[in-house]
Amino acid sequence: MSEGKQGTLLKEVPVREAVGLVLAHDLTQIIPGQFKGRLFKKGHVVAESDIPKLLDIGKEHIYILELGDGELHEDDAAGRMALALKDDGLLLTEPHEGKVAVKSALDVPALAVIEPDVVHAINELGEIALATLRTHAVVMPGGQLAATRVIPLVVPEAKVAAVEELVAEYRELHGGRGPIGLKPLRKFRIGMLTTGGEVFSGRIEDRFGPAVRRIVESLGSEIAEQRFSPDDRQTIVKEIHYLRQQSYDMIVVTGGMSVDPDDRTPAAIAEAGARIVNYGTPMLPGSMLLMGYLDGIPIMGLPGCVMHDPYTSFNALLPRILAGDVIDRRDIVTMGYGGLLTAQTWETGIGKRQP
Repeated sequence: MSEGKQGTLLKEVPVREAVGLVLAHDLTQIIPGQFKGRLFKKGHVVAESDIPKLLDIGKEHIYILELGDGELHEDDAAGRMALALKDDGLLLTEPHEGKVAVKSALDVPALAVIEPDVVHAINELGEIALATLRTHAVVMPGGQLAATRVIPLVVPEAKVAAVEELVAEYRELHGGRGPIGLKPLRKFRIGMLTTGGEVFSGRIEDRFGPAVRRIVESLGSEIAEQRFSPDDRQTIVKEIHYLRQQSYDMIVVTGGMSVDPDDRTPAAIAEAGARIVNYGTPMLPGSMLLMGYLDGIPIMGLPGCVMHDPYTSFNALLPRILAGDVIDRRDIVTMGYGGLLTAQTWETGIGKRQP
């Protein structure tokens, strides 16, 4: 029998003498290229038939654990941390190897709302970990947005109590809301205007419509109507007014968003009466995006990259709008940090925030 830190007692027992004893922790099996996962769970009573399996994973001994005062097993600690963080719309997995996943319980896509200062404060405590998505990431139904983890097999209960206290203080200051949550995306009916004489005349096939529709529908909304206009400012203004009269939840205008003299869409959006939040977005691809509001309804001018790039400023802003956020200039300005989406970004998966 050996004594661990803070009074933990670990009794080492040869595997062949372990029949009838209770495992102190999960045991993992790894078969390269085929399987990695839990072979036996903490609390499993070892049977005679288990002995060959234990030997196959290199376990000549198992450990019987007796906790000292003020100590928690990794699974219990991870479970308590996750329970403290749990909010409406979230579900928790069973503790497994000192980990608990925090997932969406919603049946619609949602926006992750994460308070980074609380995440940092929890991780400063040491021996425990909280990993999350970045705030404003899209979480699909059943998707994971956070996980609690305990590093050692046994952790002081005071560490977990500190997490519970941090979260309780945050809730007290924020009307009961926790530092990890979800904002469900509403289903918008969106009016779309595609400008450009080459598409309006039928000389080339419209590529904006399918691309925008695919993005919108992946988030649970729909393009209710798509209209077409030549590169004529007055016609564009007229079509924007028409779409506004249909009481759509949002308007998107595509084409003519560059600084070429014959690109008239930004001026037409302003002439239609929109309040322009910003024309130009510090994100690549997608820098020529226009964000505004027309009678309180979001209106966006979309750059050409939406047709062919997998993730642009449109993908970044649309979920926030669907979640009810009102976009201001500060939201646009801060998109530059982390807003360079290169080929390497996509190869490593950093930019893949939504389908």
